Amino acid sequence: MQLEQELHHSGKFVNLELLARQVVEGFISGLHKSPFHGYSSEFAEHKVYNPGESTRHIDWKLFAKTDKLFTRRYEEETNLRCHLIIDNSASMHFPGKSRQSLQDLNKIGFTALASACLMQILKKQRDSVGLSIYSDTYEYYAPEKGGDRHRRMLLHVLEEALGRPKSKNRTSTYTYLHQIAEKLKRRSLIFFFSDMFQDEVEEEKLFEALRHLKYNKHELVLFHVLDKQKEFDFNFGEEPHRFTDVETGEKIDLYADNVKDSYFEEVKGYFNRLKLKCAQYGIKYVEADINESFEKILLTYLVERQKFV
Repeated sequence: MQLEQELHHSGKFVNLELLARQVVEGFISGLHKSPFHGYSSEFAEHKVYNPGESTRHIDWKLFAKTDKLFTRRYEEETNLRCHLIIDNSASMHFPGKSRQSLQDLNKIGFTALASACLMQILKKQRDSVGLSIYSDTYEYYAPEKGGDRHRRMLLHVLEEALGRPKSKNRTSTYTYLHQIAEKLKRRSLIFFFSDMFQDEVEEEKLFEALRHLKYNKHELVLFHVLDKQKEFDFNFGEEPHRFTDVETGEKIDLYADNVKDSYFEEVKGYFNRLKLKCAQYGIKYVEADINESFEKILLTYLVERQKFV
């Protein structure tokens, strides 16, 4: 498959921009067959007319073609600020990959490609993009800007993040989210990619930090990145396995089937708490299974953008 040829042997992407462009072009062509038909050809320049708005900017030529009312949106109206926050902790590098393909990404590979796809569609919309990456340190920050040079710099940072070995130090996500929140002064649409593996003590602190990100009228979307087959369903077969905590290095030998039911109940309860807390604080929760396509990520952007502007 052509897309697979753009992936490097070491787990880093050879041409992340090209791969993202191909994914986005396929997604946009698919919009013709979806409820979002109308975005694909002119969605950067038009928005649906809402009753009560001024009729001065209605595009009557487009109305004649589509029998639907759209108003022209000028460049200063379309410029939205979007900030991507990426959890690059050790657990995000699960499953370990000597080689990644489009159908076999680990969590950080999925996140990097999803982010590159968002940057590509943001470019089409003339929206500005910023980026924060953290692990056990605040690795990178860039404010929201437009322009190809800025976007290519961010793509390079994403590629480099994939190749850096991760320390075994525990990551205090909430610490870095507070720091990022202090930097984001202007209203933005924030996409936060994380596997959300926190201990019980840190759970409350994490949501305090997420609420901090909601200040200044930011809109916040949590993409909960997970390998659902392994991390939720715990499908490891009947053979014995050695499981290693990727952040502490602690090891345990066991038969997965012996603990599968109790593990499932524990994880299911945690995920349900996450969803409820997100709903309570006005945070959009989106499950991002690395075994699925990027369509859900890109559709989320289109829906949230319509609400944001």
